[in-house]
Amino acid sequence: MPHPFRFSFFFALLISALSAGVAAPHGGGLDAYGCHHNRKQGGYHCHRGEFAGQTFASQSEMLASRQRSFTAFPPTLPISQFSGKVVGVTDGDTITVLHARRPERIRLTGIDAPEKGQPFGERARQFAARAAFGHEVTVRVSGRDRYGRLLAEVLLPDGRSLNQELVRAGYAWWYRRYSNDAVLAELEAQARLARVGLWPDPHPVAPWEWRNGRARAAVAVPAGR
Repeated sequence: MPHPFRFSFFFALLISALSAGVAAPHGGGLDAYGCHHNRKQGGYHCHRGEFAGQTFASQSEMLASRQRSFTAFPPTLPISQFSGKVVGVTDGDTITVLHARRPERIRLTGIDAPEKGQPFGERARQFAARAAFGHEVTVRVSGRDRYGRLLAEVLLPDGRSLNQELVRAGYAWWYRRYSNDAVLAELEAQARLARVGLWPDPHPVAPWEWRNGRARAAVAVPAGR
């Protein structure tokens, strides 16, 4: 083999080997969270998303860290969004939206509306229905709850947030246990001062208290007098 050709051949092999090493520094493709299990070095490493550049012992450890930093319910889905028509309104904070031609139940995040049978529960449902039923909305998904509902902020056709509008009108509480949303906190404070929606009630009962039974007993006492 002539000397110039032999040098060019080995130089090409060297470049090819280096290129292969750069293209695949470790095994494993990225999952929906932008991470992967590093088969060579061990652990669970993230290249994209909120934990880009970080390494965890496992995916479970990453999900636990994600849950601690999340401001609503513990998520089980990557953040995403879709648009669809509202085809049902169960109550003030739960609606049904068509997604890929299938109905998807949506739980509005950051808020808690009065329950069915609770004072102002039907008014909250009617408000949500007037604002959203039959309209094309944008659903910003942040997770899924234990009942299988998608957790999301819902944007109306004019860009307003249905979550915020319910609190603004006094038909939902800021769900402070699961949300640190300063906008929702301020909207609830304004609704209280303006005495709109449920706030003229001298003894409004939070839905989470109603659900645990304490409120039912409190409401039953005046009714029996």
